[in-house]
This record gives sequence, C-alpha cells and structure tokens, in this order.
Amino acid sequence: MGRRFDTISFLSDLGVADEAVGVVKSIVRDLAPHVTVVDLTHHVAPYDVRAGSLALARAIGYVPSGVVLASVDAGPQSRRPLVAIEVAGGEGVLVGPDNGLLAPAVAMAGGAERAVLLVDATFHLATAGGAWPTRDVLAPVAAHLCNGVDLATLGEEVDADTLLPGVVPLPREAAGGGVAAEVLWIDHFGNCQLNIGLDDVAPWALAEGQRVQVSAGDITRVAERVEHIGLLGAGSVGLVVDPYGMLSLVLDRRSAAEELALVPTDQVVVAPLPEGDRGQGTTSPVTLRPTR
Repeated sequence: MGRRFDTISFLSDLGVADEAVGVVKSIVRDLAPHVTVVDLTHHVAPYDVRAGSLALARAIGYVPSGVVLASVDAGPQSRRPLVAIEVAGGEGVLVGPDNGLLAPAVAMAGGAERAVLLVDATFHLATAGGAWPTRDVLAPVAAHLCNGVDLATLGEEVDADTLLPGVVPLPREAAGGGVAAEVLWIDHFGNCQLNIGLDDVAPWALAEGQRVQVSAGDITRVAERVEHIGLLGAGSVGLVVDPYGMLSLVLDRRSAAEELALVPTDQVVVAPLPEGDRGQGTTSPVTLRPTR
C-alpha cells in the first residue's frame, strides 16, 4: 500500500454548464468518501493545454499534499496516454494526459520521481459507451491513490524523461535592444502577465518610478514601473511585479488587455527609453495591434 491522501485538487477545461465536473466529483465521493475535492478552475479554454499548464504551474506551490487531477484536452481524440507522476518525496501525485499539461507543474514541484502509464483497467470504470478518460480513468485512479493504492500498481512504469515536456515560452533579446516578451496570462481584471521578471531587465536597473518603452506591432507606449496599480495616473500604463514574481502590464481600475488589445501569446517588446527621453507620465488611450 502507498500513502493515503485526503485532498484532490482538480483543474480542467470541462466548464460548469453541464454535469461533467459533478460526475467526476461524484465518482471520487463514491470511491473515496473521506476526500475533499478542491476546484482550482474548470474554465480553461477547451483544448488549451498551454493555458492549463500555466494555470497549474501557478497553483502547484499552494495546493495541499495529495493528488492533482488535471484534465485539459484529455479526450480519446487527443491520442495521448494518461499518466500519474509522483513528486516531492511522495507528497503529491499528478494525474492527467501526457500532452504537456502536467510538465511545468511537475518541474515547479521539484521534478518527477516516479511515473506510470495508467493502463491497468482494474482501477478504471467500465463504460457501456465510448470511453471518457476523465470520468473513466482519471477520476477513479485519483480516488484509488487517495485510498492508498501504490503508484506502481496502477500501470506500466515509464521513464519520466520520455513524457511530453511543457511549452513555456522564454523571453529573448529584441532587435534594437530590449526584451521580446510574450503575454502568458490575462487575469480577471485584465492585467497582462508577461514571461519576464526583474532579472530579465536587470541591466536597466528597473527601479520604482522608472519608465520604459512598451511596444506591440507598430504602436509604442511608455510604461512606468510601480509598486502597485494605485500609484498610476489616469490612462498611464504600469509595470508591476505580480503575485507570481512576473512583470505584468496594468492600468488603474481598467483592463490593460482591453486598452492595449492584447491576448495571450501576443508579443510585447519592453525596452529602455531612448537616451534623454524621460517619457510622459500620463498618456492618452490608444489601441495596439497585437502581433500574431
């Protein structure tokens, strides 16, 4: 027997408009009634493995010990195997499709220690119709893990290095100077998280109150580095260090994504102002054309 768990952290692209999430949680309740299911989110855009993997990576440092059930693009049409990956000295097990969804979170948790392909039907649900992997495999496997079933019992052990890696974009040097960043995520308030932190702009010594150029397409704005959004003037674009340690484009009480016409994966170039140009503290609204 393996270690018992009492928590399953659940992330998916299933939405909450129909019974799908409730069915998964009902299966867990039936097989492991002692378990609490924590809903991380079920509003990942359908099939958006990239967004799901980034959301899971942001959350993994805060979930309790236990099982993480992640299901994004986990239907039979994806043709990717289902896996369980042990991390953190057995403190956690991530179950989901081997499509890159789990990889960034596994890395954030210190790397894979054991991994199995979930091929033992003993731990799956029988289905009278077409198989639904989230319901018929991932949910019962997560419950069995919580009941103390050892990882090695669930299927065929596999070298973790052979699993599909996640796709996390890296910043690069921009032509003419600066950093070419990418919009990783847009939160509920329209703040645009970039894939850069203060280390990526360390040569500029980006201090509080300093201004930089922010460009998307052929439109350029001036953004001010501020400690928090409330220090911005009306219409001013700001750069803040967000709760995850990344730089985010923000506006005070307005959506930066809407104001700047940005969506995830758009490129944004952040660069020092030309020598002698201190920029403008307040700017008028304009529309940026995202680069695709």
